[in-house]
Amino acid sequence: MTASLRELLAALTPQPEKVAAYADDTYLQETVEQLDRLGVDAAKFAREHSMLLLKPDAIVARSVESTLNWLADNNFRVVSAFRVAVDRHFARALWYFAWNIASPERRRLADLLVGISDVLVLVVRGEDAELPVPVRLTEAKGPTDPRKRQPGELRHLLGRHSYLLNLVHSPDDPADVLRELAIYLDEDRRAKVIAQASDGADRSSDARAIAHDLYTQAPARSFDRADALDRILRDLEQAGAAPAFEDRTDADCARLLYSAWAEGRELDPWSVIVLGSYVLPMRVGTQPQTLRPVTAKDWLEERP
Repeated sequence: MTASLRELLAALTPQPEKVAAYADDTYLQETVEQLDRLGVDAAKFAREHSMLLLKPDAIVARSVESTLNWLADNNFRVVSAFRVAVDRHFARALWYFAWNIASPERRRLADLLVGISDVLVLVVRGEDAELPVPVRLTEAKGPTDPRKRQPGELRHLLGRHSYLLNLVHSPDDPADVLRELAIYLDEDRRAKVIAQASDGADRSSDARAIAHDLYTQAPARSFDRADALDRILRDLEQAGAAPAFEDRTDADCARLLYSAWAEGRELDPWSVIVLGSYVLPMRVGTQPQTLRPVTAKDWLEERP
């Protein structure tokens, strides 16, 4: 199994280090084994499909309809949609090979974010051409850093919020599609989604129905830094812990959050997420990620 799995992975990612890491990854093994039992070609499935995770911040921002329109305009068809309950373990599984560079503050904010709402995952299908579908979607989605986003990219369309509040996630390459499918779904739910994806019918209406349910449970909120700070100051004042706080610099706001955490203050989670996303460090030092992100350039250079 290991030898054949390595051969499969070598065709699905340009990174030798990812082949080595994923060959022993339980999530990826589960999906590959299930696809094999179902008679579905794992390589073909992973090249022709990708997934788009609309995170809790996308639900709060009411971004589903804009996302569905953007997908259709960019020749991606939604062939399955499902809701996932998320927690801190989900986040660590999904970003296991990237979070070695995440700051403690970023992990803490991410743990608050997964408590805001469940998430919506879209399985999309497209043409496997020069670039496989997951590589093409990741390129078209736009980068994590809001300063680098360009018009036409999904993240640019949805709003320039912050490095942390980037609204959507997608697998970098076909190997990631196989791994992430098992993180999102257990075996029974995966079988249903694989069948829907293989059928290929448009299921945008399913996504809209799930979004409606999610919207009823997670109210729309402001992404504005000043609004978040005002709410935190009100929470502290109501608790009798109003700080002497005149300046609103990033450093002052960061000290405010550190102090509130140290004292165990109960603050509005969304406001902490928003303010923290602007003023707290997001990564540790300059060390590289365990696995660096795959780009279209990587794919094309490896496969002339």
